Amino acid sequence: MARVGNSIIKGIEVSEIVAKLNRAYADEWLAYYQYFIESKVIKGLMKDAVIGELTLHAADELRHATMVADRIIQLGGTPLLHPNDWLAQTHCGYDAPHDFDVVAILKDAIKGEQCAISTYSDIVEMTRNKDIVTYDMVSQILADEVEHEEDLQSLHDDITEFIADIRKNIH
Repeated sequence: MARVGNSIIKGIEVSEIVAKLNRAYADEWLAYYQYFIESKVIKGLMKDAVIGELTLHAADELRHATMVADRIIQLGGTPLLHPNDWLAQTHCGYDAPHDFDVVAILKDAIKGEQCAISTYSDIVEMTRNKDIVTYDMVSQILADEVEHEEDLQSLHDDITEFIADIRKNIH
């Protein structure tokens, strides 16, 4: 634990930060797995482009989990140690894919990114002017999550527009 580093935290309990970060840590692991498994089971039009995006996002989620775990340890906490704890502590939850169609997979992924944006926005607000180190780290992750949502939404829109065009030309 960084004693002097933690002494710069003002107006917020370190335990509160650790608790929020552990929930985000659970979300990152579950998002990593969701992207990983979705990239394996996905079917449909333009799936290869979506597989590429899901694979990149999975790597980012794993990187985020590492960043969050490192910060939890710096704060003197312990990252969640068992996958069961991820499900118990998650903010965003985990929805196993049930419809493997590319559009359904993208909708689920967008929903996950929107939840991550909400989670990290809350932590940014909680740590602003109180814990600059956590604030900076979470701001970086938040920027990634916003980019992820945009990437996935663009793919979704392109695919649904393409499908609509095909249907229009058939009739």
